[in-house]
Amino acid sequence: MSKNTFHLVSLGCAKNTVDSDSMAQLLLRDGYLSMDDPDQAAVLIVNTCGFIGPAKEESYRVLGELAKSKHSGQVLIAAGCLTQRYGVEVAQKVQGIDGILGTRRWMDIVQVVREVRKGPRPEPLYHLPDDATVGTDENNALRVSVAGASAYLKVADGCRRPCAFCAIPLIKGTAVSRPVESIINEARKLRDSGVRELVLIAQDTTDYGHDLGMKDGLAILLEQLTDSVPDMDWVRVMYAYPGYVTDRLIEVMATRKQILPYLDMPLQHAHHDTLYRMKRPSNIEWVHKTLAKMRSTISDLSIRTTFLVGYPGETDEEYQALYDFVKEIRFDRVGAFQFSFEAGTTSAPLGDPVPAEVKQERYERLMELQQTISLQVNQSYVGKTLDVLVEGFDNGISIGRSYRDAPEIDGMVFIEGQAKIGDIVPVRIGGAMAYDLTGVLATQPLIKL
Repeated sequence: MSKNTFHLVSLGCAKNTVDSDSMAQLLLRDGYLSMDDPDQAAVLIVNTCGFIGPAKEESYRVLGELAKSKHSGQVLIAAGCLTQRYGVEVAQKVQGIDGILGTRRWMDIVQVVREVRKGPRPEPLYHLPDDATVGTDENNALRVSVAGASAYLKVADGCRRPCAFCAIPLIKGTAVSRPVESIINEARKLRDSGVRELVLIAQDTTDYGHDLGMKDGLAILLEQLTDSVPDMDWVRVMYAYPGYVTDRLIEVMATRKQILPYLDMPLQHAHHDTLYRMKRPSNIEWVHKTLAKMRSTISDLSIRTTFLVGYPGETDEEYQALYDFVKEIRFDRVGAFQFSFEAGTTSAPLGDPVPAEVKQERYERLMELQQTISLQVNQSYVGKTLDVLVEGFDNGISIGRSYRDAPEIDGMVFIEGQAKIGDIVPVRIGGAMAYDLTGVLATQPLIKL
């Protein structure tokens, strides 16, 4: 086992993945090698997630397994959201952790590794500055995560929204936007390396540029990005905030061909009273008007959203309003979560009064409804031709995604025959399932799979 080797486990969302890959870049630059097998690595790193209960449990499980199997010469570093918020508790619960690194100084990973490798310590090295600037380009680490021909590009870190159920501002700090020039430079490098799809992410992409004094910052960023890198095939926008999808943003999305007609806009609920308790935008009429405006302006728009069921005080009437809203709007994609109590958030005094079985029943009903809607929407694409980014091949079937499908969270398109991985190919859709589509290359005869 070489001393200059590391094994990194990344848990949680795509934003965490970008942080993980950024840390890996810095270690590689410092002469370390990445190892797939933790037994062969001198440095073990877990970039944890601490957003909700199940995510915390997974983080503790992974840390515990690595700590238990750690052998002489290895060090274990816990990084990320869980450690930023519960650093001392993490070290107490998992014996064998050598270093604790928070989210706001991920760029110090090399320094932390050097310190913990100097020798045994009576307690873990804590590196949790809570007043540090977040989202910086310190050390010139790219703020991207590349998977095949797609890449997540982080445009900001932190969040200033007051959502009562969310601990992200406690973990990540307030919103800090990255300079437009840095984002464009990274987009150019990604294009030159063969990336075909940029997925722009932040805790709230529609808040981009607010701290830089920009109005309509996301729209301006998209304009400058598509002007500067006109040969990037696809640009996808994730994590938009209700109330901040402006007319200018809608116009930019409608007129810039590289920007996919796809928007991820988590709405969280559809009843005014529930949203008010959540400290979320509660003007449902605005949502109706904006969705209608977007659909009338942006051709073939695909909308993904997320809802939270079982929030404290959610009555049968409030839940029914959410159910009816989903039934009426007919989103392309819907994700749903059950409320998870988070100490320290402004919703904490409300407790967790909705019984677990009620949450589960409401969750299942909502997802069954959306499954029916998703199938019907998918069936409307049968006979049409969609451009598909090819990502894999298995058993005579090529696998890819259309503009309607964000990486990791949406559906797939299964194509009969072999297409080149990394290419964007026209596919004639011949079949539809609840979440996925099937088809053939548009140059081939249509055969239903």
